[in-house]
Amino acid sequence: DPATLMAGLLHDTVEDTEYGLEDLRRDFGDVVTLLVDGVTKLDKVKFGEAAQAETVRKMVVAMAKDPRVLVIKLADRLHNMRTMRYLKREKQEKKARETLEIYAPLAHRLGMNTIKWELEDLAFAILYPKMYDEIVRLVAERAPKRDEYLAVVTDEVQQDLRAARIKATVTGRPKHYYSVYQKMIVRGRDFAEIYDLVGIRVLVDTVRDCYAALGTVHARWNPVPGRFKDYIAMPKFNMYQSLHTTVIGPGGKPVELQIRTFDMHRRAEYGIAAHWKYKQEAVAGASKVRTDAPKSSGKSKDDHLNDMAWLRQLLDWQKETEDP
Repeated sequence: DPATLMAGLLHDTVEDTEYGLEDLRRDFGDVVTLLVDGVTKLDKVKFGEAAQAETVRKMVVAMAKDPRVLVIKLADRLHNMRTMRYLKREKQEKKARETLEIYAPLAHRLGMNTIKWELEDLAFAILYPKMYDEIVRLVAERAPKRDEYLAVVTDEVQQDLRAARIKATVTGRPKHYYSVYQKMIVRGRDFAEIYDLVGIRVLVDTVRDCYAALGTVHARWNPVPGRFKDYIAMPKFNMYQSLHTTVIGPGGKPVELQIRTFDMHRRAEYGIAAHWKYKQEAVAGASKVRTDAPKSSGKSKDDHLNDMAWLRQLLDWQKETEDP
């Protein structure tokens, strides 16, 4: 989305220079000006110690008239967290706490898990450095053995899917340091129990292939009762879609699997930002279509309906927050 990219590059200009909103409107148009103005207003929000994180999150969303303002703000916060080492310790901790309580949950709400995970790990390293270093050390120690087992599981899944003529990409799922820490605290388990649980991701072309792949996996390994979740039929609040299952894999060890389409995966990784990417691709594709040779945009009717449902849900959430 060109307007979002331009606003992202220009978001500090009004605040830090004499270049005002009218200058911005003259040179870049109304949309970019609206986005920059929205980010500037968010930058002025002060997070008091007594403020409830949920209240602040609602206020931030209500202030952002366009969801792209939130995307730019999240990118700005991610950049700040990556360069936090240049600030005083006290300010680092304040920003890291804001990040964990406000910005990481916002990223999750927008479905932007790639940003959410990095924000959490960066904040975790600042707020709990000893625990962070310990988990990093433990991960490094156990990684070779875990990767060896992961390769065996991945190979067996790929063989079964090929035999079933299901085109798929099978990879291991990365473990994020803050996620490991949270599970240790919330579930009261030790590191080995959490980290040694292998996660596999299976990406396929269609929804039908998702269920076919699930049947193929369950035919090889017994599923763990109560661990199957169908988020394709019943998406999460941020429109995340996937099939989740846990099976008893080689050597009697539990293996977690996520099965989804490539479109669902992009949405799971980049959230609302993926919607604009699709929109730009659709526009570009439409402009190249000849009248005598119509082509598919690459997205099914169901995918477009999912995108619209997602945006409607976000707008409903935004409307709710305008009068908390």
